[in-house]
Amino acid sequence: MIASPILDGIRILDMTSVIFGPYCTATLAEMGADVIKIEPLAGDEIRRVGRPAKTRGMGPAHMTLNRGKRSVVWDLKTPRGKASLLRLLARCDVFIHNLRRDAIERLGLGYDTIRALHPRLAYVHCTGFGEGGPYSGMPAYDDIIQAASGAASLLPRADGNPAPRYLPMAMADKVAGLHATYAVLGALLHRERSGQGQAVEVPMFESFTHFLLQEHLYGRAFIPPTDAAGYPRQLDPLRQPLKCLDGFIAVAPYTDERWVRFFEVTGHTDFLEQEKLCTARERFHALDRMHAEMARIVANKPLRYWLMLFAECDIPASEARDLEGVFADPHLAAVGFFEHGTHPSEGGTLRMRLPVRFHGTRPAEVRAAPHLGEHSEEIDAWLDAGDKPR
Repeated sequence: MIASPILDGIRILDMTSVIFGPYCTATLAEMGADVIKIEPLAGDEIRRVGRPAKTRGMGPAHMTLNRGKRSVVWDLKTPRGKASLLRLLARCDVFIHNLRRDAIERLGLGYDTIRALHPRLAYVHCTGFGEGGPYSGMPAYDDIIQAASGAASLLPRADGNPAPRYLPMAMADKVAGLHATYAVLGALLHRERSGQGQAVEVPMFESFTHFLLQEHLYGRAFIPPTDAAGYPRQLDPLRQPLKCLDGFIAVAPYTDERWVRFFEVTGHTDFLEQEKLCTARERFHALDRMHAEMARIVANKPLRYWLMLFAECDIPASEARDLEGVFADPHLAAVGFFEHGTHPSEGGTLRMRLPVRFHGTRPAEVRAAPHLGEHSEEIDAWLDAGDKPR
């Protein structure tokens, strides 16, 4: 028997915006949660990012980050808007927001107030910096977190250009969004075990720094330090996609056995002999030389030749594609990663399915990304009637 979606019956009141919180709640919606997004009168800023296909406020990032949700517009500074939100909270399992503490307190929606009304509620605060530190309450954006965490120093250490640079994606926002996702699930599990809700803080700075330093803590893992921070393998300037005759290829022999096999199958075992790299330890300390030689070797033949050879010999390799090339990937096509759909107003859409698969449960039927305030009347009528919305 196939069970309902994994979060079927869980209702989430979402007052987050842009990427951090919305990525979390979009993930939960794809797991079957009923996510009701409360937006300001002007709507979430992410609606205005990029060119909408047809309708104002239906930008491409909104189509991805707010898919699966219902949109309600209430003015929370009015008695009616606040009363509606409190009534809705009484029927929710989770309240998640990214307002700064002083702002949420001014609205009368701080944790202590809400806990007194709804002691079983999971109250999740997506914030820039954790409480108790000197940055607490300061605004935070992806660029700020990449700079503060040291992430902007990684590319200079790899390529020699001393100018700090951001990794070209909303890395900190999305990583923090995944931390928020497990935070919600953990709070719900706690409630099931204890019968009580709780407050959960998800600070972006700490979340991203925790993610970044899993390998880059490196020698600072010991007291006193045995080496500087920064995992050398990740910072090796030679560890990059390699130029071949008609494109670029990523090759990752990684283990010593595969490095030896690489030189064998390419007909260059003489390199190891000439360089006196006869043991695993000697080869480990000569990775820079081996990377340089690998680059010289692959430059002489076309991409497809190397991909076929390395596949036959179990040496991990991939074409180094641009973003557009990903949409033609045969593996993603075979597993149904990209899905074609039709939005009621925007027409044809391309979306990504949830990468995690829960076997034994049916996938959730995910709503199209909503128009601003599309579900305000529906939710108002439901709250007035006391019935479950359709």
